[in-house]
Amino acid sequence: MLRNQQNLGQRLQQGMQQKLSPQQLQYIKLLQLTTQGLEQRIKEELETNPILEKVQSEEEWDRSEQERMDSSSLDSPDLDFSDATTQASEKGLESLEEHTVDWDTFQDNTEYDGESYTYANASHEEFGDMPDPYHSTLLEDLEQQVSLLNLAEDEQLIADQILGSLDEDGYFRREAIAIADNIAFNHGVYVDEEDVEMVRRKIQRLDPLGIASTDLQDCLQVQLSYSEANILGKKLALRIVTEGWNLFEKKHFEKIMTRFEVTEEDLKEAFNAIRRMDPKPGAVQNEDEHNNQYIDPDFEVYWESNDHQASKTGEFVIKLNQRNSPQLRISPDYEDMWSNIKTKKEGPDPQTQQFLKTKLDSAQWFIESIRQRQRTLMNTMKTIVALQEDFFKYGEALRPMILKDIAERIGMDISTISRVVNRKYVQTYFGVYELKYFFNEGLVTESGEEVSNREIKNLLQKIIDLEDKKNPLSDQALADALKQEGYVVARRTVSKYREQLNEPVARLRKQII
Repeated sequence: MLRNQQNLGQRLQQGMQQKLSPQQLQYIKLLQLTTQGLEQRIKEELETNPILEKVQSEEEWDRSEQERMDSSSLDSPDLDFSDATTQASEKGLESLEEHTVDWDTFQDNTEYDGESYTYANASHEEFGDMPDPYHSTLLEDLEQQVSLLNLAEDEQLIADQILGSLDEDGYFRREAIAIADNIAFNHGVYVDEEDVEMVRRKIQRLDPLGIASTDLQDCLQVQLSYSEANILGKKLALRIVTEGWNLFEKKHFEKIMTRFEVTEEDLKEAFNAIRRMDPKPGAVQNEDEHNNQYIDPDFEVYWESNDHQASKTGEFVIKLNQRNSPQLRISPDYEDMWSNIKTKKEGPDPQTQQFLKTKLDSAQWFIESIRQRQRTLMNTMKTIVALQEDFFKYGEALRPMILKDIAERIGMDISTISRVVNRKYVQTYFGVYELKYFFNEGLVTESGEEVSNREIKNLLQKIIDLEDKKNPLSDQALADALKQEGYVVARRTVSKYREQLNEPVARLRKQII
């Protein structure tokens, strides 16, 4: 007992823990926002903080921006905010008399003031604010069609359950008994599995044809059955899908010809008929919606040649997109209010003082965080352009580059760079690219030259596209083909790249030409 008591006691242990300030946390959150996300975040801050306001006119902004640029310079981006006002805000202040504000610094300072930034004109703002036209969803279209089927009340309940259970490809993956149980539990109406199947079959014949199918075979059967009668090879195609599905799935074409006693030409016609069907009837509209989504690039990068012949002499123009993000400043009215409060012997009550102090701190932090965000984004983009110079000039020759390369050059953490490039896009002469596109590992060729794995993937895709579709190349054969081009790549690596290109194994790439 005494021995156990001797082991009891308190021990002190020293340790260090890094804690981010509120402004640093806000900066990190703003850093990972897209251009559209930043626009929404600024709107929210303007609604909640009366001290913060946006510059009303472009002339007002140009005038105040010139005044600020005459008295300030660009600092290097960094998580350790060294602005004197920021440090005072983080430490906290005991009274209004101690709370001094550098109004010139925070009067208007949300534009990036680097050499490569240009302000977007008003026409861009108007275009960015145009609303998208309304398009009905696939579910709304199907509900409208179901309403024309004159279903009974219990059948309508089943239809609602089926439509609500469709996956993104338009398939109905739930068990019929689950739908019946759900209707009984929630509506007190008893239906059986046969009732559910009957309604599902009716929905399958709606537009798009094959919607609510249980699997691919079911989908193709419905589409072939109700498609145009004059499709060449349709009859054999329906027989293959219905009676020889396993052989078709494995692409055993010789066995299919033997089983159905048809020629290679007949099989080719049937195969082409099947290829005309839509394996994902519900994905058509989803894909259209995705394609219609407007990508607002965060950057624009162009190479301007001095002699207009894409020569080696010239300069890059790098612009940060701010077209829909208003310029911010601390309200002059609140500046006057602040001055009046400090000159009076008896100021407002402590609660009002604390409210003003909190809102002022928040406005200062928000404006400074946006400035830091713009600096970090521009420095990251400049470094990417410097490392991928040939690509931004000519649209090719992408070099190996990883996040660490950028982080080391601008003196920031890899996690910060990851936030910068996430969901950010750049407009170039050669199209719009996500910043992640420029990051890739490298391989060394037989000649000792370092190339990006994206270049290897592009070459691999070309080899697969040009292969004999009757006898597709195995992964080892693909590796041998790459070696002939001077790229020594292991078979396992080829398999990984092939999967990343969404290309199936050789057996499943086999086709009837």
